[in-house]
Amino acid sequence: MYFSRSSWFLVKSHKSQVNAKAQNFLLRSTYRTSNYSSLSGFTAAKGCANLVSMFASQHENWGESNLADRSPRTDTSTDPEDKNQRFDGDQAFALAVVSDSSDRSKEKSLDQKTLRRLAQNREAARKSRLRKKAYVQQLESSRLKLTQLEQEVQQARPQGGLSSTAGDHSHATGALAFDAEYARWLEEQNRQINELRAAVSSHASDTELQTVVGNVTAHFDEVFKLKGAAAKTDVFHVLSGMWKTPAERCFMWIGGFRSSEILKLLTNQLEPLTEQQLAGIYNLQQSSQQAEDALSQGMEALQQSLSETLADGSSSTAGSSGNVANYMGQMAMAMGKLGTLESFLRQADNLRQQTLQQLHRILTTRQSARALLAIHDYFSRLRALSSLWVARPRQ
Repeated sequence: MYFSRSSWFLVKSHKSQVNAKAQNFLLRSTYRTSNYSSLSGFTAAKGCANLVSMFASQHENWGESNLADRSPRTDTSTDPEDKNQRFDGDQAFALAVVSDSSDRSKEKSLDQKTLRRLAQNREAARKSRLRKKAYVQQLESSRLKLTQLEQEVQQARPQGGLSSTAGDHSHATGALAFDAEYARWLEEQNRQINELRAAVSSHASDTELQTVVGNVTAHFDEVFKLKGAAAKTDVFHVLSGMWKTPAERCFMWIGGFRSSEILKLLTNQLEPLTEQQLAGIYNLQQSSQQAEDALSQGMEALQQSLSETLADGSSSTAGSSGNVANYMGQMAMAMGKLGTLESFLRQADNLRQQTLQQLHRILTTRQSARALLAIHDYFSRLRALSSLWVARPRQ
């Protein structure tokens, strides 16, 4: 069967429509796959181009075969519905191929990320196990070294036992001597305070009152000398406040009272005060507070440094003789740092003594007498509170 010229033009027109639809499909497929990775988009676009070329070739061959083949078996149908159904089937097949290619690319990318993440997790777990193992080994090594060092110290103790006993006896003797001296000082202070109270109550003259106030102030200076001498023998005994009552120890600061707290207490006890006196007491309180803060920070730094010195020896890996040498060097450094405790106590006592002296210069003679009575009554109440606390009924 021969095709007419109009039929040939119809075939060519259909071929152009196929090419146009294929190109539109290529653009839509490329746009749909743009959200994937560049490799996936490139693969999908390339697949679409191949499909378009294949479809164009098929339709071209189909048209040419229709023109050349004149046998009765050749499909000469020009029904538009048949052609549209064939094109829709080709388009669906191309879309399935592109989608499948994009899905495989996406799955491949996800698989690579998952594998990398799993590898990183395995490496982190391996390092964690190694660190834990090293830490356990270090603890075990430290325990063994500590046990060995304790044995060596016990073996060396009999050689230095006599000197150690003598040193302990000396410290005990010094502490007992200081406690006895402080008890006598306290009795003398009570006597002088009673004398001062009587002078104030009897409205003694300023000259007589000045003499009594001077005696009480000089007696306060004596306790600082006693503490300085005792600190050279046993500074820990003085700092701990074991020579005072429990309630007094509760308010202790570096072996004594806080000057700033005493000044706060006296401000309300000495009214009326002039503006100049109030300003002088306020400035004295501020300077005392700053000095106390500086000494407190110094004590904290000393404690931290001492702790670090004693802890450094635990990491030593030397042998038996090396451990002993390291231990002795460690103790020598710690002893040197402990020697500064006496300096801190001396500075704190100097601050307390100077505060009382400057307060005496700011106040009048009668105000100074009232201040000394207020200070004594405050500590006397603390001692009475301790006695009541110790004698309380226990259930």
